[in-house]
Amino acid sequence: MAPKMPVPETDAAVTVYVCTACRKVLKEEADFDDVGRRLLQALEQKLSDAGDSKVRVAGVDCLAVCTRPATLALTAKGRWTYVLGDLDPDAQLSEIVDGVLAYARSENGIIPWKERPKCFRKGVVARIPPLGFVQPEIDPS
Repeated sequence: MAPKMPVPETDAAVTVYVCTACRKVLKEEADFDDVGRRLLQALEQKLSDAGDSKVRVAGVDCLAVCTRPATLALTAKGRWTYVLGDLDPDAQLSEIVDGVLAYARSENGIIPWKERPKCFRKGVVARIPPLGFVQPEIDPS
């Protein structure tokens, strides 16, 4: 059984979990780009500079989307959770921050399609309903 991971207390409304295990193999098989850790550091810096205390960035050991590095998950209480992959901290950092802030502005976690940056449109691995979610019944008439 895996050890229980402590969840730090925070006033942040939104948490961005960044996979720190994400790596891209470079030309030499033994060499790799630690892209997950770079994304974590870049997001921490950029969101800190933006001064948005409603967003917390945290590293996690693995999000199990190993074929699509770098990966993050956006989550908040009562909102849908997004898991995103194929993120590039060098080329897409501003887009990623825009997507995180759009998520933070959303009421239920669903970012309208037109507000999603390109990397969010292409990078969605999963959208997970909030705990306790019940699908409204569809009226067949």
